[in-house]
Amino acid sequence: MEKKLFVKAEEVANDLEVSVATGYKIIRKLNDELQEKGFIVVSGRVSRKYFEERCYGLSEKTAN
Repeated sequence: MEKKLFVKAEEVANDLEVSVATGYKIIRKLNDELQEKGFIVVSGRVSRKYFEERCYGLSEKTAN
């Protein structure tokens, strides 16, 4: 299956084993960080690359 450029709250919630509401909060926080750095963000979605970088251990999990 091809991985998409952005992750949605449902995928964040699934990967981190939290509720979808918490997934949205995490996306909002990550998007705020990206926006402060000058990036364009999409509400309700976050860059997969940035999400995996910021979540400890997630990049190793998805690499396997």
